[in-house]
This record gives sequence, C-alpha cells and structure tokens, in this order.
Amino acid sequence: MSTARRASLNPSVIDTDFKRSLLNSIALFRGVDPDEVGDLLTQCARIDIEKGKTLLSPEIPNRCVYIVLSGELRVHVGAADGAKIVDLLPGSCAGEMSLIDDKDPSAYVIAQEDSHLMVISHSLLWRMVERSHAFAKNLLIVLSERVRSDNAFIANSLDVLRQATRNAITDALTELGNRHWMQDMFDRELSRSQQSNQLACVMMIDIDGFKQFNDKYGHLAGDRVLSSVAKVLRKHLRPTDLIARFGGDEFAAFLPGMELGKAKKTAERLRERVVEISPATLDRAVTISIGLTSVATDDDLETLINRADAAMYEAKAAGRDRVIAKTPPKLKP
Repeated sequence: MSTARRASLNPSVIDTDFKRSLLNSIALFRGVDPDEVGDLLTQCARIDIEKGKTLLSPEIPNRCVYIVLSGELRVHVGAADGAKIVDLLPGSCAGEMSLIDDKDPSAYVIAQEDSHLMVISHSLLWRMVERSHAFAKNLLIVLSERVRSDNAFIANSLDVLRQATRNAITDALTELGNRHWMQDMFDRELSRSQQSNQLACVMMIDIDGFKQFNDKYGHLAGDRVLSSVAKVLRKHLRPTDLIARFGGDEFAAFLPGMELGKAKKTAERLRERVVEISPATLDRAVTISIGLTSVATDDDLETLINRADAAMYEAKAAGRDRVIAKTPPKLKP
C-alpha cells in the first residue's frame, strides 16, 4: 500500500495568484491559460509524503499523475534501493508513464525528503488534455523527456554491462582473451572446423626463462615482456586467428583454415619477431618456444591443447627458442 497521506485540496486555496504561480512553475501547465483549467485544478487532491516513503512501485497500481509542489522524489529501477534514473524536483511530475500506458509502474518513486504533491486523477488528466492544447503539448514533451531519460539510463547500463563482460573475458595486462574466453571461443572454432571438414591448427607459445626476468628485473619488467609478446602475436597473426593468454607466461592461438606446414612457417616468423623486441636494458634476448599441432576429426579441445602443449615442452627440452610441430597420432603415415 502507498504510504502517502491524502487530503482534498480546498478550492478557496486555488485563488488567481496561486493558479498563476502554479502554472508558471509546473512543466505540465507552462503556457496554459488559467481560465481553461482553473475549475479542474480545484478538483485535484494533494498528498504529503514523508522522507523515505514509497509513492509508486511496480506492486501498486497507479491511476494518477503526481506533481511535486515542494520536496524531492527519486526514481529507482529494479528495486527501491536500485539504480537511480532521475531526481524529481518541484515542478516535475511522476506517474504519467504508467497512466498513459495503462499499466502498473515500471519503477520505484521514493521521497528523498518530506514532499507536498498535487494529484491529478486519470479522468481529470484527460479533461485537461481536451480543454487545453498547451497542456496536451506539455504532456507530450514531458513524456518524450522521460523516454529520453530512460533511454539514456538504458544506454549507460548497456555500456556498463558491455565493459563488465569485456573485463570478464579479457586479460587486463595483455588485452588478449583470457582462459575463460579461450575455452569458449576455441571450442566453438574447433566444432566449426570439424563440422565443415576444414583444416585448423593450435599453437602454444611460452616465453623462455620468464621467471628470470621477474627475479632479476622485477615484475614490472616481466609485465612489459608479456605485453610486448602479446603485441607481436596480434600484429603477425591474422585477424581471423584467435589468441589468448593461457596463463602465466604461456599463450595459445587457434589458426582456422591453416595446414600444419604453413602454421609452422607462421610460428617461425613469430619466433623471429619476438627476438627483435628485446629491450636493450635486458642482458639477454626475449625468446619463445612454440608447440604446434593440427586438428583431427575426433579431437576435443583438451586433447588438442595437450598435444600442442607437449610439442611446446619438447621445444623447450630441445634448447628453447624453436618450433616443434606434432601431427595427430591417427594422421601419422
């Protein structure tokens, strides 16, 4: 139930000066001739609502428009303590959207301080529309401003949601996809390649001796090395290739539509480009070891990653700074 206290508006209070002052200060009545709606104003009610009390909510049907004469209301979405859409100051109105839609309110309207409100019933509102062209125009303006306000809130909320989604799937340091993103996107691309019987390869990349960078030069230097390697991967792999930070100093790439021989040439090019980014402040070059494998028809993502990872560890065991490719067992001659 509404917590507002209702009372009739004494017609004697609505004298000429009050009407002129009222019409000049309220958006709905701006430019309205007092003679056109004066007798209807005397039929309006008023309510006093205490700070913190609820005027409108989705749980309470509404058949009135409320005009703030003094005080302040706040519109919240989702819950009474949810995100704020707008503050309603003296001269503003509430409830017009649900009245026009003939639906329950879609938001919560809460008094931010003790407030005094004018109440226009459903029937009186439409009589005012019929009486005054200026009033009808003002109502349309108020409704359009409310829609713009709501759209702005929705757009801002979507931006926040998009950013939150991006943060959830992006590695903050390298700006590559993270492990969660990789699991989803690699799995989709693997299924697509297998269903269409297309070639594809997976590449696992590890920075050689990365722990030594951190131990000798500090974690900031290590972060710069990670970021630099990520930039090389983005620059020298195709836009259609999927690249992710697998974890720590290890990266993964899914290369759709590429056979193993060409993938190995691509990996060698990456290895050579990484050496070129070695900072002069380091006493040794930055190098990477790469393991490669091609996709088999019966591979799942875990099997594929494990095979590429095993090839990468073979490259490390063989002296690092090199590429080793492994064919799926079933494809061996």
